[in-house]
Formats: sequence, structure tokens, C-alpha cells
Amino acid sequence: MDGGPERGLAFGAERGHLLAMNHDSYDDAYIRGILTSVKRIALVGASANEARPSYIVIKYLLDRGYDVIPVNPGLAGQVLLGRTVYADLKSIPGVIDMVEIFRNSEAAGPITDEALALDPLPRVIWMQLSVRNDEAAARAEARGVSVVMNRCPKIEYGRFSGEIGWQGINSRLLSSKKPTLAGKGFQKFTINRPGG
Repeated sequence: MDGGPERGLAFGAERGHLLAMNHDSYDDAYIRGILTSVKRIALVGASANEARPSYIVIKYLLDRGYDVIPVNPGLAGQVLLGRTVYADLKSIPGVIDMVEIFRNSEAAGPITDEALALDPLPRVIWMQLSVRNDEAAARAEARGVSVVMNRCPKIEYGRFSGEIGWQGINSRLLSSKKPTLAGKGFQKFTINRPGG
């Protein structure tokens, strides 16, 4: 898809122009484009339980340089991994690039509507593994917001960076390029390669 991650574009479609999206299979360039362009992510359904997937995803994305804002009304005002937890999306100060939904498919509808009430709009609505709400996706795409459903940004980042191969999982990507190490400390790869 042509187009870019600039605000006002939905990865190939100008706002208001519907782009037919196959939510059963995403192009790698679409997912990579999202992961390399968003910086600030509101994660709805954050948990303080270290064994919960939402906690693990927050920690992973923070370690990869994303600004992740946890959202959970039951934890509002508390601090989770050094970040203040907010009760809802409208309480978060500043611009949100992506809303990640860590709730069930039914709850994804009202959360998407809450995201679509923000000004400015987020560029992406991302529904976690097993979360799919086609009606909510259609409403978001009608407003020019890109949508990903039934995918995990942690898994996708690991797939593009090559980290997922450390667990013996096939990333479905072949490359002769040497993986790029990200920062200092524990070994981790990045999807941001120098020069492109």
C-alpha cells in the first residue's frame, strides 16, 4: 500500500475515503508501517498482575521505546511499570497514536467509539489476539483510522525484528540482513534499521 504514517492518512487512504481491508490477512508492510510510525500507545485493559499478557505486552513495548499508557478504571491513579494508569482514554493528556484493546470482542465496540471521540483521532485501533469486532472496525475505518484485529503487537514486533526466532518460532520472513541490536543492556533487536 502506498501512503504513509503521517497524521491524516490511514496507510494509503485519505481520511473519509474507505479502503477495502482484508482483516483475515494483513500485508507485512501494513503491520510494519504501523509499528514503525506509532510512538504513543494507550493500552486498554492493562493489568498489574505480572503473569497477565497485558502486563507482559506493556513491559515489552516500553523496553522497545514506545510510550505506553495503561488504561484500567480499577487501577486509575496507580503507577504501573513507571506509568500512571488512567481510567479511560479521554483522561489521557496529549495525542494518542494507537489504542490497543486488551478486552473482549464485545467491549471492543464501545472502546473504539471512545477512541473515535478523541480529538485528534488516534491513527490506529489495534485489537489484541482473539479480539475481533468488524462493526467497530468499519466505524473506525470510515473515519480514516487504520485497524488491526486478532494480532499482538509484541508478537508482530518480535517477528519483524527476528526476536521471535529465539523461541524457535518461524517468523515467515527471510532476510540476509544482519539483525540490528537495540540499545544497551539485555540483548534485543529492533525493527528500525539504519538507512531504511
